[in-house]
Amino acid sequence: MIDTALLEREKSGKPIRVAMIGAGGAGRSISLQMATPPPGIRLAAIVNRTPEHAERAFREAGITEWRRVSSARDAATAIEHGIPIFTDDASVVADCDAIDIVIEGTGTIDYAASVVVSAIDHGKHVILVNAELDSVLGPVLKARADRAGVVLTHTDGEEPGVAMTLLRYLRSTGLRTVAAGNLKGMVDHYRTPETQRKFAEQYNLDPKKVTSFADATKLSMETTVLANATGFQAGRRGMYGPPCEHVKEMSKLLPADQMLDTGLVDYALGAAPYTGGFVIVYEDNPLKQAQLGYVKMGDGPFYVFYTPYHLPHIQIASTIGRAVLYNDPTVASIAGPVCEVLTMAKRDLKAGERLDGVGGFTCYGLTDNAPTARAIDALPFSFSENCVLHRDMKKDGVIGFADVEQPSRGMADKLWSEQMDLWPVAQSLAVK
Repeated sequence: MIDTALLEREKSGKPIRVAMIGAGGAGRSISLQMATPPPGIRLAAIVNRTPEHAERAFREAGITEWRRVSSARDAATAIEHGIPIFTDDASVVADCDAIDIVIEGTGTIDYAASVVVSAIDHGKHVILVNAELDSVLGPVLKARADRAGVVLTHTDGEEPGVAMTLLRYLRSTGLRTVAAGNLKGMVDHYRTPETQRKFAEQYNLDPKKVTSFADATKLSMETTVLANATGFQAGRRGMYGPPCEHVKEMSKLLPADQMLDTGLVDYALGAAPYTGGFVIVYEDNPLKQAQLGYVKMGDGPFYVFYTPYHLPHIQIASTIGRAVLYNDPTVASIAGPVCEVLTMAKRDLKAGERLDGVGGFTCYGLTDNAPTARAIDALPFSFSENCVLHRDMKKDGVIGFADVEQPSRGMADKLWSEQMDLWPVAQSLAVK
């Protein structure tokens, strides 16, 4: 359905016009794919605070003509003439009538929050390729988008979107979904940019980003996004993450009572096919079990379905189409926070130390249920960067709001307060 609808947009000469915020590695990959282009979609704008990075993205995408602009009017004029634009001011694309959808891919918190709020306020759909922001403020941003009549969504191709797309398909067939999550090659909470530097250099990646993949922080953010979109909980702090040879083994490795009671988000450690997402369904009807056994799905009552790839730069086209053409978010919060990402001390820390955020030397992130997090006033990991400790912290200790001096975050702080006001149940549940 999406493919034919996008083909119609292509034939009509009215493609969906996309603005990409951020021209780092992820942004350049998406820009490259958008410039191919997929049918019915065009890369119309890149926003980056360092102009050279935006120009690099255009060149790598094979775009030979672009225009730098500083106003929404100039942007619209260029785009209407088929010329993509770049700017260092995100408000230009938020206010531009020639932009249909904004992709936020900076990995920042306060800057990204301001960009997203501005885009929503100007009636733009928004795709978050930003688990850092989505995992902490996704619910309140989704509420704002709903009030404005636009879509806010994470993207297919990232693990939460891969799992959610599969889960929604399975639900449409009448199957009962009870767990979902990622496939993860390894987890070591104590990896640092120094231990990951050689690998990062080998693949021309940021050592901090690589560290966040290894120390479970990015995994925790992704599963939190998935939890907030499904209502599934974490079975315990950090999830179970059982090691297994193949993801199909997950049907036997997660607690049956928790899957049936609350649903679970989790991950398969070291499991073939090594990438993608999985969903577990429950079926206790003997005749249906026999049919599933006949088609090689196992003996039940839990069955594993999986997608053996995640390709954000490619699969995002589906999310763009679903958002603009059908007002359908691929993966988005369904209510308030179900899970949060806690800030955990990566080593013994001293009072006065400054936390260095995602993929750093001082802390790592772990998924936990929101009521538990609020009961101990835990500092969300996405807010940890540049916080200064008031006191010593032991390795693997949970760092709370009371333990740090926080920097001012502007829009992010405003949204956090708004989110806590909208869903105080997380706090009240935790103290019962």
